[in-house]
Amino acid sequence: MSKPEIGIGLVGSGFMGRCHANAFRSVSGLFDVPVTPRLEVLADATDELAQHSALALGFARGTGDWRSLVADDAVDIVAITAPNVLHAPIAHAAIDAGKTVYCEKPLSTTAALALEMTEAAEAAGIVTLVGFNFLRNPMIKLAREIITSGEIGEVTGFRGRHAENYMANPDVPHSFRTDPQGGGALADIGSHIISMARYLLGPMAEVQADCRTIHATRPKTLGASERTPVAVDDMTHALVRFANGVSGSIEANWAATARTMDLSWEITGTSGALAFGQEAMNELLIWSDTGGRSGYKRIEAGPSHPPYGAFCPAPGHHLGFNDLKVIEVAELLSAHAGGVSCGPDFREAYEVQRTVEAMQHSHASRRWVSI
Repeated sequence: MSKPEIGIGLVGSGFMGRCHANAFRSVSGLFDVPVTPRLEVLADATDELAQHSALALGFARGTGDWRSLVADDAVDIVAITAPNVLHAPIAHAAIDAGKTVYCEKPLSTTAALALEMTEAAEAAGIVTLVGFNFLRNPMIKLAREIITSGEIGEVTGFRGRHAENYMANPDVPHSFRTDPQGGGALADIGSHIISMARYLLGPMAEVQADCRTIHATRPKTLGASERTPVAVDDMTHALVRFANGVSGSIEANWAATARTMDLSWEITGTSGALAFGQEAMNELLIWSDTGGRSGYKRIEAGPSHPPYGAFCPAPGHHLGFNDLKVIEVAELLSAHAGGVSCGPDFREAYEVQRTVEAMQHSHASRRWVSI
């Protein structure tokens, strides 16, 4: 018996847009999802670009007007991978049209706008999902199970970092990322380590942060001699206190020379510890002191860590970044079909953004800030 089809509308065909398209194309071959996604419409900056990208990514049609995509009766899920400043208007239009909304992070340019989006979606009973796809790693799920079980004792400390080098060169030009509405390194990649910290240990109660701009100016456009001031952070360090009493630190840095994907954390407990790094995303390290031999043991991802087995029947063959997005889309389709919530939803993304802004306010006021 064939499964019902649902139409997918994708806004944006850049890096994350391609990831979304790949996930929607792949998901039915890997997961027993209750519906079959149909790639219906792709919207981009111009008709020409949209039609070219639609053909390349497998969509039936392309349009230069995202409003027509949202209003299209053939579209059931609106996936948003457009620049941050467009997230709110597209999401509000999709909510008004009764469509499920799948939005990349950050949810919006401010926590206030993110809250408006959240409340609108909740009032309308709309299924929402925000693309913190690193949370879909089976090793991250396993880590939370270990923490919750008490295997490492009472958690006493957290140290988290998301560091990359894509803005390390001072001649990388201005873009939506370096615009104040982009939020800087803290909002762009710091939101990932904040979301992971919340997933593992719960909400943060207080923060004290220091934000630093390493490159004070950048070219106005690629290769331009004219340089303009940078008003966002390249690097932020924050002390954090979680609501459950755990204390720790978080770093966000997009100008970290030599680092390509250092999304990493270490959690210490009274009888053990855990450590993880995205650059070795198929491994979780757990510390124990048994038999007089203390040290970290490596747990390797395999079929015993769902949903790894949907991709490969053998351990050690490794999942990748795009696989995490496929897992995310599988959960989205199930939520859409059942009309149930799917985390991290708009509410959770708002809480992440509220934490980001608390850190920014802490830097500006040079004091601890309650969340």
